Amino acid sequence: MSRLNEISENLQRGKAKVVVELVQAELDAGTSAKDILEQGLLAGMGIIGDKFRNNEVYVPDVLVAARAMNAGALLLKPYLADAGVKASGKVVLGTVKGDLHDIGKNLVKMMMEGKGLEVVDLGVDVSADMFVAAAKEHNAQIIACSALLTTTMEQMKNVVIEAKNSGLRDSVTIMIGGAPITDSYCKSIGADIYTSDAASAADAALAVCLKTNG
Repeated sequence: MSRLNEISENLQRGKAKVVVELVQAELDAGTSAKDILEQGLLAGMGIIGDKFRNNEVYVPDVLVAARAMNAGALLLKPYLADAGVKASGKVVLGTVKGDLHDIGKNLVKMMMEGKGLEVVDLGVDVSADMFVAAAKEHNAQIIACSALLTTTMEQMKNVVIEAKNSGLRDSVTIMIGGAPITDSYCKSIGADIYTSDAASAADAALAVCLKTNG
């Protein structure tokens, strides 16, 4: 088995220390940081995402895999910067105003980062103007909103309205998700994409960013 495959395998098992050691060994051997990232770390996280979608692994498995990926990515960061390797795209993410739930949001963040996207996490209880201001500041392609409560999902409509009022609507894709959210609700408020799980959200976000960049 190649060392890149070993990185992927150990990442899937959540062995952060081993992943860091293997990443360092690959760097020492002259392998490019981009190849280590794509063929080792992101490949492993992609498999975890697929397994999570198929209910073959669960939230704790995703958490330990993401921790291992982040440990390896931290080591690669300066090498990637030197090589001019940029993230595939940028997402502003948060749980909407009045809602303090963050488990779903955090899973989405991990899955998106596992696809090579840069995620600006605004946390919970995020107002519409905060989403839009952050998207402008970071030049993000996507605003991703999460809600777990039926009482707070209406805030997503405010994000769409705020994006329109600020002149940002045509240049940003608005994604929404969470337990009470449906595709028909997404259409009714004028948002762009609804996904039912974190892995699908990451796939959809990557597709948007690749299309935008292309």
